[in-house]
Amino acid sequence: MSVLTLRALNRAALARQMLLEREKVSPLVAIERIAGMQAQVPKPPFIGLWSRVANFDREDLRKLIAQRKVIRATMMRGTLHLLSTKDFLAWRKALQPVLDEGRHSITKDAMTIDVEGLAAKARTFFDKEPRPFEALREHLAELFPDTNARLMAYAVRMHLPLVMVPDDSTWSWPSDSAFAVAETYLGKSLGKSSSANELVLHYLAAFGPATPADFQSWSGLKGARALFDELRPKLVTYRDDRKRELFDVRGAPLPDEDTPAPVRLLPDYDSARLGWADRKRIIADEHLPLVATKNLRVPATFLVDGYVAGMWNIVKKKFVMTPFGKLAKKDRDAVEAEGDALLKWSAD
Repeated sequence: MSVLTLRALNRAALARQMLLEREKVSPLVAIERIAGMQAQVPKPPFIGLWSRVANFDREDLRKLIAQRKVIRATMMRGTLHLLSTKDFLAWRKALQPVLDEGRHSITKDAMTIDVEGLAAKARTFFDKEPRPFEALREHLAELFPDTNARLMAYAVRMHLPLVMVPDDSTWSWPSDSAFAVAETYLGKSLGKSSSANELVLHYLAAFGPATPADFQSWSGLKGARALFDELRPKLVTYRDDRKRELFDVRGAPLPDEDTPAPVRLLPDYDSARLGWADRKRIIADEHLPLVATKNLRVPATFLVDGYVAGMWNIVKKKFVMTPFGKLAKKDRDAVEAEGDALLKWSAD
């Protein structure tokens, strides 16, 4: 069984996440190839695509969103993601156990909730017209004045497949976005299967070679080992330098570990930082505390030679970098050049 060094895994991650070069593909293709983009706030996925897609135009993504080919919804780990409609419909039922667990963790000690009954009332409420979630809370408070409306609304959010409805905002969604029932808004039904097999294969294509624990960390689904064992005949396996078994789909890119890696800017919450339980292939252990925040925000970072080497921000229309250590002049210049290019793109 072939052994892959940490650097080889880094280059595989960069290739799968489209960070070795900006590629001439549509935003839709890019979003599917990298298995979705975490989208706790609307703007970061646009920047994430700018770092991956050659000549990326914000309007290209906005058109896909307006055409309902790309959606924003609660998915992996119970967090908001930008996904193609095709992948959303195929994966949503498989991820329901993750959302159920998230709901139980919040509501189990507070009250007993008739989730199916609440979901039915919420479906009727949202099917009349898309509305902000605060409107649902007010509606449920009127129907059930003796029950915590926020907990009821959270139960709905984790159980009923919903999508956020875009508008003409700069980044397609305002802070108080309206919600709609996914099947009503998209005019399509969710996939019939609740199997996570397709999700595993798509994950490995985007983040492999990886362990079941890595997939579990990315998706939130438990019991990943059984899923990987079931799929083993379709997969190839490797070992890492710690002798752990890694799984991968056949034919996926495995660049030479000496492949040059350009400087890249990753926005807040970028999935390239969140794809594994063990993230050493993208960020050194000693740097993890530097990007940890109390509110679980994932700050914007930059890559040098394929690894997270610092954080960046835009302050008063100026690009500001905070390296973890001293950067070589050529690397600092490259980061600043990317920052300048991002500022120009944002202004355009």
